[in-house]
Amino acid sequence: MASEGISTGIVHSDRRFGVEHGGVHKPIHTSTQYGFDRVEDLIGVFQGTLKGGYNYARQGTPTTAALESQITRLEQGVGTVCFGTGMAAISAVFLTLLRAGDHLVASRFVFGNTNSIFGTLRALGITITTVDATDAAAVAAAVQPNTRMVFVETIANPGTQVADMPAIGQLCAERGLLFVVDNTITSPALFRPRNVGAGLVVQSLTKTIAGHGQALGGAVTDTGLYDWQAYPNIFDAYRKGDTKQWGLSQVRKKGLRDMGGNLSSEHAHQISLGAETLALRVAHCSATALTLARYLQAHEAVVAVHYPMLESHPQHALARSLFSAGSWLLSFELKDTAACLQFIDRLRLPIKATGLGDTRTLIIPVAPTIFWEAGAEVRASMGIADGLIRLSVGLEDSADLLTDFEQALG
Repeated sequence: MASEGISTGIVHSDRRFGVEHGGVHKPIHTSTQYGFDRVEDLIGVFQGTLKGGYNYARQGTPTTAALESQITRLEQGVGTVCFGTGMAAISAVFLTLLRAGDHLVASRFVFGNTNSIFGTLRALGITITTVDATDAAAVAAAVQPNTRMVFVETIANPGTQVADMPAIGQLCAERGLLFVVDNTITSPALFRPRNVGAGLVVQSLTKTIAGHGQALGGAVTDTGLYDWQAYPNIFDAYRKGDTKQWGLSQVRKKGLRDMGGNLSSEHAHQISLGAETLALRVAHCSATALTLARYLQAHEAVVAVHYPMLESHPQHALARSLFSAGSWLLSFELKDTAACLQFIDRLRLPIKATGLGDTRTLIIPVAPTIFWEAGAEVRASMGIADGLIRLSVGLEDSADLLTDFEQALG
């Protein structure tokens, strides 16, 4: 039903295909091998002529397939491939769809591990130009004759920069480029990259989708907008059948079968259950994050607060036009950089830990931890100050978090 709300669609998604033995929730399928009554059917699964069959769990199980259907529905796409982590999903996109001699244009403001894999790609002969993606003109200026793909995050981690995705999407459509958007921070509860012309959507399911910090996972969703017939890097083996599935077929075969980046059925099940409360969690966390951001912005001990829904944010107007709320990620800087670590230690509720999108609020000093390996020069180019503190807002009551921050800053 097209008129259903996001929560209704999520909680009933697995039931639309029938649930074994009348279960209210899809069960966990842990078998690694799948047998057939007819050998012809087994051959059909290997050759792609029999749809809906399984041969070996490295390429998927009924449990991961149920989650893939759920994510496809959320992103309003034509198909999804799930992976063991978000980085496995991103790596699969780059390593299965790009070749030596290709060029990638990417946002300068990306997750630390994503920045790290850029180095791996360069070593494999793929050239990369990183730009300030808040300016679509910078993206356009970076495009070369061998450019195949443009990659951005919706809200950058940790600086919260917002890429000019409508203009970038239009640019990619005009030049036949594959537009890939990381939707991890916002999730389809707040934003669908399909609406700005993205051909592929990637995300770490560990974070906003699952929301409980108990399972790792990642996903690549095809929105159906990109014409894979025009993409030169699709192998002949996958140039058959529905053209809208060519890209995902290659990502699945190469990323799962060849590279082994599969998602376990156990974690797929946990992610699927977490997704059922997605809209509720994101609404609560976004409201609390905005309350905290406004409080910190007004505090005399704080010199800067980075949150897209603050009027002071450089891309505030764009964020308001794209996202229904600001999500759970915010970062800030104290006037006294030397007091940063002592301040974090004084906090009682936020947990000093890496990771994002948990039920509990998480806090971490960025420069000496998750972006330490990147080096000072890269951090400076990303706008990451030495005293930047990242906060992933959880489900605590906002009043309790405000009280805690007040005592720690006091």
